[in-house]
Amino acid sequence: MTNYHEWLDKAKDKDVRAELLRIEGNDEEISDRFYKDLSFGTGGLRGVIGAGTNRMNVYTVGKATFGLAEYILKSGVAKKVAIAYDSRHKSREFAFRAAEILSAKGIDAYIFEEIMPTPVLSYTVRKLKAGAGIVITASHNPKEYNGYKVYNERGCQITDKTADEILAEIKKADYFAEIKPVNERIHLLGEETLNDFLTAVKAYSLNKPAARLKVVYSPLHGTGNVPVRKLFAEMGVETIVVKEQELPDGDFTTCPYPNPEEKAALSLAIEYAEANSADLVLATDPDADRVGIAVRKENGEYALLNGNQTGVLMMSYILSQKKEKGVLGAEPTVIKTIVTTDMAFDIAETYGAKVKEVLTGFKYIGEAVDATENYVMGMEESYGYLVGAHVRDKDAVSAAMIIAEMCAYYKAQGETLLQRLENLYEKYGYYKTELQSITYRGQEGMVTMSEIIDKIRNDPPREICGEKVVFTDFLKGVNGLPKSNVLRFKSENIRLIVRPSGTEPKLKIYYQVKSKEEKDLPQKMRDLKLFVAEKLGVCAAK
Repeated sequence: MTNYHEWLDKAKDKDVRAELLRIEGNDEEISDRFYKDLSFGTGGLRGVIGAGTNRMNVYTVGKATFGLAEYILKSGVAKKVAIAYDSRHKSREFAFRAAEILSAKGIDAYIFEEIMPTPVLSYTVRKLKAGAGIVITASHNPKEYNGYKVYNERGCQITDKTADEILAEIKKADYFAEIKPVNERIHLLGEETLNDFLTAVKAYSLNKPAARLKVVYSPLHGTGNVPVRKLFAEMGVETIVVKEQELPDGDFTTCPYPNPEEKAALSLAIEYAEANSADLVLATDPDADRVGIAVRKENGEYALLNGNQTGVLMMSYILSQKKEKGVLGAEPTVIKTIVTTDMAFDIAETYGAKVKEVLTGFKYIGEAVDATENYVMGMEESYGYLVGAHVRDKDAVSAAMIIAEMCAYYKAQGETLLQRLENLYEKYGYYKTELQSITYRGQEGMVTMSEIIDKIRNDPPREICGEKVVFTDFLKGVNGLPKSNVLRFKSENIRLIVRPSGTEPKLKIYYQVKSKEEKDLPQKMRDLKLFVAEKLGVCAAK
């Protein structure tokens, strides 16, 4: 309540003040908004837009930027920061507020005039040799959310150590500190920077489309609209844009949950594809770092591919084309997260390639790129890919280029992407992956979740569904990876990974089964889930 009255006294922003007055006397609302500060971690800030210390607003963004500025001044990195933002409510306002604060602290801010994809920000940090980068986005979360992501001087999302150092400075900052912006230190970025990025992306193209390709594309009201369509136009791809989702819309009117992993987000695009007999459906999330696709089947219907399936198709295409053109090089390396399909190992073996595994989170892939001599691509099961070394984060723009390119390549050979995927399964075995998220309730839920993890860790099964498994506890540190509270069980045909959330009572379970026969996969998956529920005692709280 003390915090609430301080804000009521000091907040000058009209939207914040109006909201504070609206909740006056509502103890429950005040408590929810002021009982804590919005958490700052390796993902920066993310939360519901609104008034209060536990909300995204100009003051929480300002406090975070003061902390970042102090970190930059003390750490010795370049005193310049690149800033981008997406189409969400308040994104532009938050971005320019950050630029003003940085300028007042003697730091040059390079900010885009228009909405821009997250990967373009990563590219710009590297191009400008900036000390840091900021993206105002909540990625694929619902419209109520916004976020503040911080990037280091390599264009990679910050890691735990840097986040802790920035947080220490944030805690010292005042929400309502007065600032005097220095306009000379605020530099606007425009189309030239985007074109430089697209030029860098095109360098990773392997083939000009060998067949006429018709693609239905949806930017889901976000930042991918301009760059993806520019690329497709130059490639000669016939692009049909979903008009209802073409323009920026912070309300995401046609897709309340703008996540290309979700079937509902692609439903309108699929309707367009059915009406136009398109070869491919492609959608990017609001900040254009994730991409989801659907492919036309022989009967005219469309099949959604999951992140693992799209990833192995891209991997196989890139490796095979590089080998065919004689540019594969020594020890080509694909980087994937530990929860991404192990089919990558099978494909890599065919081409004499290596697979480097990192912890869950694309920042670990971004970090590993610098330590990889012959980097080919990075992929994660949650629809994130990086097909070049031009950035250090997942990039849906370059991924869209490769997906369209390979779709046209196989079409010229009389194959669809579905048929190509089937060929890979016939060669390497059929894989099926699923993710289960189990949410427990409140503080008791955190205790319950910890007890489940401890029980599994202290008495791990050595056999699952009749197969002997190798147990790996990533909390002990594995292959030089940071210690992480993740448990993995692995055999030739089974992989099970259990990973708790560090911030909420949620347990994530990643299932993978493999078989020579596709018809055996459903039963294998049922058996594995039954084992988890009955033998490991992992089930939802009643």
